[in-house]
Amino acid sequence: KDVKALEHMGVVHGCHPQLLRAVMEINRDQRRRVIRVLRELLGGSLQDKIVGLLGLAFKPNTDDMREAPSVELAHLLYNEGAVVRGYDPVAMPVAAKILPRLILAKDPYDLATGTDALIVVTEWNEFKHLDLERIKGLMRRPVLVDGRNIYDPPTLRKMGFVYRGIGRGYEVNSGSPNMPV
Repeated sequence: KDVKALEHMGVVHGCHPQLLRAVMEINRDQRRRVIRVLRELLGGSLQDKIVGLLGLAFKPNTDDMREAPSVELAHLLYNEGAVVRGYDPVAMPVAAKILPRLILAKDPYDLATGTDALIVVTEWNEFKHLDLERIKGLMRRPVLVDGRNIYDPPTLRKMGFVYRGIGRGYEVNSGSPNMPV
């Protein structure tokens, strides 16, 4: 939302906001990338898959959902036929109004129960300290897409998660050639 506000101010003051528009398009593409990664990790289709959004607010320590990635991700997931669940320490009442189809969880562990994948959307500090072994045990499939890169990839993989951090670049995946993530 901040970039959008800057773009608007640039237009109002006669500046050329092409760079800001490019940033907004890149941000939108990152959300679509999450969906592409999920498709790859879940066998090509998200139809009837249960996906949990870990964090719903635009940023931590607020209930502000204006321009929040969770809103677009939820809609993209709905369009793919997924069942979408969500949890946020603060923004759940706001999320319930904006995303009436979203199934709200009481805590991160409730969110993980029976999911095919979790997506870290907002980097709440409490998410960095979750009992990830417990989370993994609650999930139907231990697929975790980390949109905020709050977890250490080797640690998560060693725990048995199928882990992807968005925007981390290239890395070696257990015996396979370098693959973009």
